[in-house]
Amino acid sequence: MDSVVLLLNSDYEPLNVCDTRRAFRLLFGEKAEVIQYDHHDIRTARQVFRAPSVIRLQYHIKRPRPRVRLSRREIFIRDRHTCQYCARETHDLTLDHVIPRHRGGAHTWDNLVAACKACNHRKGGKLLDEARMALHRAPFEPRCDVYSLFTPYLADPRNEAWRDYLFLGRN
Repeated sequence: MDSVVLLLNSDYEPLNVCDTRRAFRLLFGEKAEVIQYDHHDIRTARQVFRAPSVIRLQYHIKRPRPRVRLSRREIFIRDRHTCQYCARETHDLTLDHVIPRHRGGAHTWDNLVAACKACNHRKGGKLLDEARMALHRAPFEPRCDVYSLFTPYLADPRNEAWRDYLFLGRN
């Protein structure tokens, strides 16, 4: 019962990954149907059930757009490990608030950029105009895609069948 199941919306849009227990609750409650079975069986005292690998909800769920978690690592990935002030590519970066926190700047995607230590020190607690610096690229919130949400699960060969439903191909 330690395997995972891909949960699809009624229009086959990937929603999330749930455990086998949750999948069986949805199936026995007639809220979902099995699209593809896993390679193993679940045994109870009286019955044997084929474990699902992909299930689809019977009704459509409207959900908010998934968002990328705001973290240091994600900021560096968004900025391609490049200082946004001098455009030098390095892995020795810091985070910089474009509008400093003590001046009312928020800790958000729109206000955080990757900066090398020299540029971050040079800018300090000043605004861009005061420091006579400019951004090479304006900060933005990256979109969350199917690839980043579900590819960690594809490392397990048991989940190879998911590729057909995640539109990732078999490469």
